[in-house]
Amino acid sequence: MGHDHHHGSSKNIKFAFFLNAAFTVFELIGGFYVNSVAIISDAVHDLGDTISLGSSWYLQNKSRQGRNNRFSFGYKRFSLLGALINSLVLIGGSIYVISEAIDRLINPEYSDASGMLVFALVGVAVNGLAAWKLSKGSSMNEKVVSWHLIEDVLGWVAVLIVSIVLHFYETPYLDPALSLLITVFILYNVFKRLKETLFIFLQGVPKEINLEEIENKIQAIPHIASLHHMHVWSLEGTDHVFTTHIKLEDISKFQQLLDVKRAVKNVLQEYHFDHYTIETELDKESCDLL
Repeated sequence: MGHDHHHGSSKNIKFAFFLNAAFTVFELIGGFYVNSVAIISDAVHDLGDTISLGSSWYLQNKSRQGRNNRFSFGYKRFSLLGALINSLVLIGGSIYVISEAIDRLINPEYSDASGMLVFALVGVAVNGLAAWKLSKGSSMNEKVVSWHLIEDVLGWVAVLIVSIVLHFYETPYLDPALSLLITVFILYNVFKRLKETLFIFLQGVPKEINLEEIENKIQAIPHIASLHHMHVWSLEGTDHVFTTHIKLEDISKFQQLLDVKRAVKNVLQEYHFDHYTIETELDKESCDLL
């Protein structure tokens, strides 16, 4: 069942990738054709989505390889590289779009409202179909990408509204103004994701993990004197790793040691760590790392 689910997840992302890639090319050409920087700005956004979907699809298949001698934790952390590349592409593209939009505000040009209307309708349909396809999946990867595509649908709804307004009130400023709004919204989310990605790269403690809480729970276990070298980091944002050294006291039987280790593992299992390592030190032992 696990293999079938993984395969289905990969197929859904593959479908969304090819659909998004084809539409990105379509709207880049169309954006220049109808002279709309709003559509071009969304095309740049969709280019980032395509790279993200391609990375997700590739890494979804890559993760089947599991751990090996080169990557002892497996390939899960590779997704961070995809997120970083995606963020840089979107930032670069957004800077280009902002410069074009500002130039269009200084030197106004009229857009083809009818062409914008057609592209907006296609945009809502294509992104809506991709989001619906991925929303049926249960993996976190599919859910995150699905919400990202729903944002795209809302962006195209905005373009649709502007194109309708332009049919009744023709102005050269509405299109570049919308482009700037879309791009600022995209950049806000990109920098937010980039900050999170870099935090994981720098092995920061995941925000849902309370180190003090874990330490208090473990310290409350009988025969545990203290903890040191306690570390928590994330492989790619969802799978976390935990390590610690535990100083024991009043251990006279081997069974007591086993009971302590089992109690510690029970605490750690509450947090669903992907991997954890526990080093125990008896009363008269000293830690070489202190």
